[in-house]
Amino acid sequence: MHTVPDSGIPIGSSLAFRFHLAVDIEGFSQLPVAEQVRSQDDLEYAMSEAAASAAIDRETWYRQLCGDGELAVLPADTEGLCLVADYPRSLAAALAEINRSPDRGSRLRIRMAIHHGTFYPGRFGPVGKGPITVSRLVDAPVLRQMLKQRTDLDIALIVSGAVYDEVIQSRFHELDPAMFQRTTIRIKGASYVGYLYFTNSSAGSQFKKS
Repeated sequence: MHTVPDSGIPIGSSLAFRFHLAVDIEGFSQLPVAEQVRSQDDLEYAMSEAAASAAIDRETWYRQLCGDGELAVLPADTEGLCLVADYPRSLAAALAEINRSPDRGSRLRIRMAIHHGTFYPGRFGPVGKGPITVSRLVDAPVLRQMLKQRTDLDIALIVSGAVYDEVIQSRFHELDPAMFQRTTIRIKGASYVGYLYFTNSSAGSQFKKS
């Protein structure tokens, strides 16, 4: 049986429900090449450190890489609370540490989306509503606008309606549904419901527990 390259996921095995994560570096295309390379390295470091801190094994993710970020499908046994509550907090702390470096030319700022839904292991990577939904959410204009308006933040986070209903509303790990604002995104003729995370805290502390 063939597998999706570097993922261990059998091609054409079955339709599955998984957590999906998408991350993009804000303003990546406008950076000089040297800064693009550094931003990629720094993002990889931050995501790996955050995963370790949140007790998530990043080595088990299927990762579809692009120049300014990645789309990941996480294993079936991923703990949703660790991903949705703990991972953003740890990632914000890692980014704040990177951005405090005195020799960094520009701050590393990202857009992040989390979804839980279906995917099918295709020959060239995961296909289905899950990967499409998380990709649409991370590209949402409202997410880009948040980073423009809130220059103090390093992360703009949006979760899908499924994640909001299944994880955020549980209130475990000090999740607060009131911190998420419902928004409808229409892209390429389709509508997607997302919940944008709002905070009054500054970068590096925006996801910390109260």
